[in-house]
Amino acid sequence: MANTTGSDMKPGSLMSEKSAKIFVAGHRGLVGSAIVRKLQESGFTNLILRTHSELDLTNQADVETFFSTEKPAYVILAAAKVGGIHANNTYPADFIAVNLQIQTNVIHSAYTHGVKKLLFLGSSCIYPKFAPQPIPESALLTGPLEPTNEWYAIAKIAGIKMCQAYRIQHQWDAISGMPTNLYGPNDNFHPENSHVLPALMRRFHEAKANDAEEVVVWGSGSPLREFLHVDDLADACVFLMDKYSGFEHVNVGSGVEVTIKELAELVKEVVGFEGKLVWDCTKPDGTPRKLMDSSKLASLGWTPKVSLRDGLRQTYDWYLENVVQKQQ
Repeated sequence: MANTTGSDMKPGSLMSEKSAKIFVAGHRGLVGSAIVRKLQESGFTNLILRTHSELDLTNQADVETFFSTEKPAYVILAAAKVGGIHANNTYPADFIAVNLQIQTNVIHSAYTHGVKKLLFLGSSCIYPKFAPQPIPESALLTGPLEPTNEWYAIAKIAGIKMCQAYRIQHQWDAISGMPTNLYGPNDNFHPENSHVLPALMRRFHEAKANDAEEVVVWGSGSPLREFLHVDDLADACVFLMDKYSGFEHVNVGSGVEVTIKELAELVKEVVGFEGKLVWDCTKPDGTPRKLMDSSKLASLGWTPKVSLRDGLRQTYDWYLENVVQKQQ
């Protein structure tokens, strides 16, 4: 009897096909731009890149035309509509509809036009709100989601299941990777809707520039979080495209936990802010611990290389050159 999960597929060697056409969807974002850098550094010479104005991935006819014309051999799907809690609460219809449209169009057209292999990227928010810690891949669909981002999470879960369904029905090599919290060049440093790490970096930088005496941060600083530099994620993506052809999605994390307090102290040091750090314990802390179990990826032979301190230094340099200088 045939293996219905398609898990007996042997991965093709991406690294031996440096001239193969590779479509990186979402190449201007935090993740996509890092993947492009990694592929170029690795010697790949035939990357296909399209901005949103050149190709609207929510438009099925346009995506179909693109694939029939370009016929890429490999696809890395890093395009998504993303945002924080406020955006998810305000635009839930956009978060579920746009992400479902992008995924469905790209995955289906990639299959019908003979793409050899596709990597779909999700997020750690796919897991239940009260998942065991560290969170293994097997925790998927074992409990209710975090209500604040369930619209985005449901879309990403559908993407994982779509890859698995095409593998079962069509024996097509579609895999999924689920990254932890990411940071690095091209991150969003917006004052209102950025994530915790770039938000801290911006606040410490502005406090330093304005000779402020203190920076107040919400909560007690006790929650534990995991951060992965986006260049490490890009390295893992190329590794998975080259080495992995399994049915189950794969967690991509650093495996290193840091308290928000430790993170804030480290960002403060990297930025060079010499004032006081004050914790506002009247404000909520959020989930006490969130760590992904990345032992499956480690067992395949991949480990992260960028330390948090080095990654923060590099990210701050990028922020100074690309955000601060452009404001002046």
